[in-house]
Amino acid sequence: MKLKRVVVTGLGALTPIGNNIEEYWDGLVNGKSGAAPITHFDAAKFKTRFACEVKNFNVEDFIHRKEARKMDKFTQFAMVVADEAIINSKLDVENVDPDRVGVIWGCGIGGIDTFEQEVVAYALGDGTPKFNPFFIPKMIADIAPGHISMKYGFRGPNFTTVSACASSANAIIDALNYIRLGHADVIVTGGSEASVTGAAMGGFNALHALSQNNENPSMASRPFDKDRDGFVMGEGGGALILEEYEHAVARGAKIYCEVAGGGLSADAYHLTAPHPEGLGATKVMQNCLKNAGLVPEDVDAINMHGTSTPLGDVAELKAVQKVFGEHAYNLNINSTKSMTGHLLGAAGAIEAIASVLAMENGMVPPTINHTVLDENIDPKLNLTINKAQKRDIKVAMSNTFGFGGHNACVLFKKLEA
Repeated sequence: MKLKRVVVTGLGALTPIGNNIEEYWDGLVNGKSGAAPITHFDAAKFKTRFACEVKNFNVEDFIHRKEARKMDKFTQFAMVVADEAIINSKLDVENVDPDRVGVIWGCGIGGIDTFEQEVVAYALGDGTPKFNPFFIPKMIADIAPGHISMKYGFRGPNFTTVSACASSANAIIDALNYIRLGHADVIVTGGSEASVTGAAMGGFNALHALSQNNENPSMASRPFDKDRDGFVMGEGGGALILEEYEHAVARGAKIYCEVAGGGLSADAYHLTAPHPEGLGATKVMQNCLKNAGLVPEDVDAINMHGTSTPLGDVAELKAVQKVFGEHAYNLNINSTKSMTGHLLGAAGAIEAIASVLAMENGMVPPTINHTVLDENIDPKLNLTINKAQKRDIKVAMSNTFGFGGHNACVLFKKLEA
């Protein structure tokens, strides 16, 4: 069967550097850091006392208090960005076939804040099981797309993908394939995460995964820099409206770009560390190119997974050079995590959005906080250091990798009629 074409027609973002699409893009191109001391809880005794939190967010500006109380923050984030993306797409929700509109979401952890609060309250009690009746439906990772579908009456495919930090990239690829195969006309996809909590920060500190640059948080997320010492926790969400091309054209939708393809692979190597030679990363980019029917020379820019960890950045760049050969030196390579921090299960969504906006605006956001190049990184690679660079981008790649060796890669391309 002939696969249907899939395009992006709507975007929504709530990030540590901007609370909507316009603010997010402004933060990206201007190299804004979202890192600051933690305000969500008292982190005085923690090894890492800063994170990239969403700022100036009042859920009651978007969701009625009674409904918001039934949602963990990760679901609140999901609702806000899905609303923005649907409005941005100008989708007439009253006149679409609800059976042909789905929601496929990504989340790596889910309602850890709710879980933490409920369990701590029980542990501090007298043993009587007094739990909030919404404890379970607030906590479970699949609940965000459920809430979105219930608000809008969308009855198409509806589920959450969970693959750690690759979750929302996996969701985008699932959405792409469901539309390609004719199972839906429109899918709201993306991801959200709200893991700036005591348990999450303490747990990642125990893994020695987080930066401990408490003296200078805004400089802590520094992908590719010689002195990088771990990732910076982020929170927020991103949503994309994926739509079958003919359906979008028929309703006169603005089309941002085409989703050219998606690739998946596994490292099959280690619980948390990437393969040192980037074998899984190499394979996922090759799989994505093949799925899109493109060759390495077609790609102009890559938004790296680039978490600012000592092992991960080097392994991923080794993979880029294996896949792209000499063309690697013609690429604009960047890591927007230098600004947003690492949104875990939502990373793939906001970074996919960054790639789409870079293509639309002809501008590659910078990799900020770079001072000294790691001697293990080829100095001839253009890592878009510290300042945005103008570039006509016809094809953009976004990489997202997760603990457990889960790798996902998405390719976007300018629309060709």
